[in-house]
Amino acid sequence: MNDDVEKPGERINDGKARVFPCEGCGADLEFHIGQQDLKCPFCGYEKQLEFAVDAIVAEQDFHAMLAKMRQHHDTERCVENGQSEIHCSSCGGTVVFQGSLTSTDCPFCASPIQLENVHDAEHRVSVDGVLPFFVEKGVASENLKAWVASRWFAPNEFKQRGVQGKFNGVYTPFWTFDSMTFTRYSGERGEHYYETVKDGDQEKQVRHTRWWPVSGSFDRFFDDILILAAEGLPRRLIDKLAPWPLEKCVPFTQQILAGFYARTYELELEPGFDQARDQMEAAVNTEARRRIGGDEQRVHSCKTQYSAITFKHLLLPVWLLAYRYNGKAYQVIVNAATGEVQGERPWSWAKILCAVVAVLAIAGGIALLNR
Repeated sequence: MNDDVEKPGERINDGKARVFPCEGCGADLEFHIGQQDLKCPFCGYEKQLEFAVDAIVAEQDFHAMLAKMRQHHDTERCVENGQSEIHCSSCGGTVVFQGSLTSTDCPFCASPIQLENVHDAEHRVSVDGVLPFFVEKGVASENLKAWVASRWFAPNEFKQRGVQGKFNGVYTPFWTFDSMTFTRYSGERGEHYYETVKDGDQEKQVRHTRWWPVSGSFDRFFDDILILAAEGLPRRLIDKLAPWPLEKCVPFTQQILAGFYARTYELELEPGFDQARDQMEAAVNTEARRRIGGDEQRVHSCKTQYSAITFKHLLLPVWLLAYRYNGKAYQVIVNAATGEVQGERPWSWAKILCAVVAVLAIAGGIALLNR
C-alpha cells in the first residue's frame, strides 16, 4: 500500500503505531459490534468506518504474489517477528508487541493501539478482507453456557460450575485458495457376486468380486479452501468453527481492529497452499472412487493439475477463552461471526464406563433374543 495515501486515525511514536481518537472527548474509539462502526466508550460518539473509494475484497493471483515475495526475500526481518515497544499516547505507559501480535490494549489504561504498516508492508502479503465481529461477548458467554450444559460425558461438577475465564476478541489470519483442477484417474471397479457352497450338511453364501478396469478424467473447481495461518491455536477446534460467512467480509481497514487483538500470519503463502492442496487431493480421490463405482474400488493412478490459482488473505474474528479445571488448562474458541462454540473439556470416565456397560448389556440382551 502506498504510504502517501492518508489513512484514518492518528500516528504516534514517530509513525510506528496508530490510534483512533474520539472527536468528541479525545478518548480512543473502539469498534462497536452492534452498530458495526467506531464508538467512544466514554461519551458515546460514533463514527462510520472509512474505506478507500475503490476498496473491494478481491482474489489475488497466487503465482504473481509468490514472484513478488521472492523479490523481497532479502529485505530486513519484519517487525512482527520480533519485539516492538510503543509508548501509549493516553497514559505514557510502554506497550510491548511480541511475535505476530499487531493490535492490542495498553495494559495500564486499556487504550487500543495498533502497529503501523504491518498488515500492508511490501515484504508481506497485505490483508484483502476482514470479517467483522458480529457476536457480542455476552452472546458468546451464553453460547458457552449452553455448550457446557450439553457435554454429556463431562463431570457433573464441571457442568454445575461452568467455565470461568475471560473472553478475548482476536482477529485471526487465514488464507483462502481457489483453483481449477483437472484429474486423470485409472483403477478397477469391483462388483460383488455370491455363490452357494456346501459346508457339510449346510449351505452358505460365499461372496466373490469381479474386477473391471476403469479410467477417465474430470474437472473440478475449488472455491475458498480455508487455511489457518496462525500458530499456537488448536487447528482441530478452528476447523470445526466452519462454515464462516465469508460473503460478509469487508475491505481491510485498521479502524475495524480498534479495541480487539489482531495477529498477522505466521504460515507463509506457499506452505498455506500446500495444506489446501492436500484437502483438494483428498476430495478428488474421493470423486475418482465415486466415478469408478461398483462395490469396491482400486485406484492405481490419480494425477491432478492445478490452474488459475488465486487466494485471499483474511482476518476472521474469534472469542478466545482459557480456563483451568483440576489443575489442567483447557481452551474454548467461539466463532465471533456465527456464535459456534468449540472447545476442550474434561471427561468423566465413570460416565463413560457406565455408558459402555449399558451398551454391552443391551447388545447381550439382543443376542439372547435372537437365539
